[in-house]
Amino acid sequence: MPWSRSSSPSRRSDVIRPPRSGRTSSAHRFAAILIAAPMLTAAACGGQSSKVQPTQTPVAAVQTSPSPMPEPSPSTSPTPSHVFVIVMENRSYSEAIAGRYTAQLARQYGVATNYRGITHPSLPNYLAMTSGSTWGVTDDGFHPLPAGGLGSQLTSAGVSWRAYMEGMNNGCFNSRYPYALKHNPFAYYGSACPAQIVPFTQFALDIAGPDVPRFVWITPGLCNDGHDCSTAVADAWLARTVPTILATSAWKEGGVLFLTWSGAAYDHYSLLAAIEDELGVARLGAAGKASPMTDLMERSG
Repeated sequence: MPWSRSSSPSRRSDVIRPPRSGRTSSAHRFAAILIAAPMLTAAACGGQSSKVQPTQTPVAAVQTSPSPMPEPSPSTSPTPSHVFVIVMENRSYSEAIAGRYTAQLARQYGVATNYRGITHPSLPNYLAMTSGSTWGVTDDGFHPLPAGGLGSQLTSAGVSWRAYMEGMNNGCFNSRYPYALKHNPFAYYGSACPAQIVPFTQFALDIAGPDVPRFVWITPGLCNDGHDCSTAVADAWLARTVPTILATSAWKEGGVLFLTWSGAAYDHYSLLAAIEDELGVARLGAAGKASPMTDLMERSG
């Protein structure tokens, strides 16, 4: 699929949404997105590596939006949104919600119960979430793709971002378990390791600082994401990590948190569309026709 960008529909997304500035606590608007993809419940991410060509060659990494939105005046410009994404693994909705902390989030925020993965196994789903296409990839092997994707799109738009990879201690391509390259989609575009891809150990420093990136992607290691370990282990990791996000002004002042199990009405293209809508950039590939997550975004806490 070419790196086409369509005009963004209404600005919606699934995630844990903080209160809008200027509102009292009782009127805080929260949107939490908890997404489980049953299609990947039993997936044993793996498979043989083989050469796979993208479905089509991208015409450009970034194009001008067909219908650019006018820039708001400084006096009326809203506080820029922050988008946080945490991608877990291999759980159906019922299995994911069995975690005590996850169930707590589900009671308080929005839950997409009719959300599904694009395909099987993991890698093509991660590519769908970050480019709007699976590129014809059907396994978890390494497949060099043209430069582009969500990271490149945000960089070109001047939107700060970082992808935090747990267990990555020797770069994108040489780190070992519990890191998994197949769960780091940003390294596939242009077969490069952008400076924005950093070890998860950097997250605690960044989240406590004054300049939290506007887009934060978090990939836990193969144990903490639930791939190789129990739901209880994954849930405990979320219970340690999510509160640090919810305590930040970046989330409280118009931010959104998407918590998804890479596994209806919604799928990974809907998530990409929600991320791009929140950050004010045009939609990539199949995200252009994805269903907006309006109902989840409007839920109040």
